[in-house]
Amino acid sequence: MKMKTMNAEQCAALLREKDRILIVTHYNPDGDTAASAAALCSALRRAGKTAYLFPNPQIGARLGSYVGAFFAPEDFAPDYTVAVDVATENMYPSGFDGHIDLAIDHHPTNTGYADLSCIDDERAACGEIVLKIVRALGGGVTREEADLLYIALSTDCGCFQYANTDAHAFRTAAELLELGAENAEINMLFFRQVSVNRLKLEGMIYSTMGFYRGGDIAVNIITQAMLRESGVVEEELDDVSGLVGRARGHRVGITIRENPDGSSKISVRSGPDFDSSALCARFGGGGHKMAAGCNISAPPEEARERLLQAVEEMLA
Repeated sequence: MKMKTMNAEQCAALLREKDRILIVTHYNPDGDTAASAAALCSALRRAGKTAYLFPNPQIGARLGSYVGAFFAPEDFAPDYTVAVDVATENMYPSGFDGHIDLAIDHHPTNTGYADLSCIDDERAACGEIVLKIVRALGGGVTREEADLLYIALSTDCGCFQYANTDAHAFRTAAELLELGAENAEINMLFFRQVSVNRLKLEGMIYSTMGFYRGGDIAVNIITQAMLRESGVVEEELDDVSGLVGRARGHRVGITIRENPDGSSKISVRSGPDFDSSALCARFGGGGHKMAAGCNISAPPEEARERLLQAVEEMLA
């Protein structure tokens, strides 16, 4: 079935006709999904709508301090449900089993699971799309919404260091600063400082990093034992997949994180000459060409061998 798509202005017009709106973020939430969703929720409320975020149980204290006030009460019964930055049904948050009426997303691999979709895969972060929708809803952009959208954009761009950072992303960041976003405070909280426990984990990660195919492939494995020993909590892992990219000279960087059930969560980062999304699609995942992810129902060591074989085939 062909995906039914709309632009940001059409999306805003549709949302003006709806009420009792629930906004859904994705599993293992990052700053883009959580903060974009909260900014949209805030704008909808200012437009006179009853709107809440699905209370994603994986949102920790750091993001929660910005978005927790928008969580839905237990008895909230929505009439319309919107997913933000959710590429597939496999990314629904724990506890959500409803239907998605509208998907707002920037992933080119969006599966078209929603009845309607507002997708712009040229944008570095979903927050850039949400900013357009908020503006189209009318009423301007508040300082709180500017903070939220700056979090969304900066976290998905790795504080503007990732390859997805383009001129449009910089222009959007400048616009958000003009609207009052506290970039110094946000940058300090999300990028400049980490806990001692996170530093311990990073030491373990760097000391066990593996290199294959003459250095073309770099692989990090993060086990449950490493997580327990370091003492990190979930929200301290939101950008851990970017650490593998610090190895100079590699073409493909893979982070394999052991899940509590023994399976493996995979994050792939690459340069423009390798399709990370195509690799992850072999295992039921997807994402962007240079940043993608999937899950493999196997322990980390077995997952590594399967991924290395697939990368070898693709590079060959």
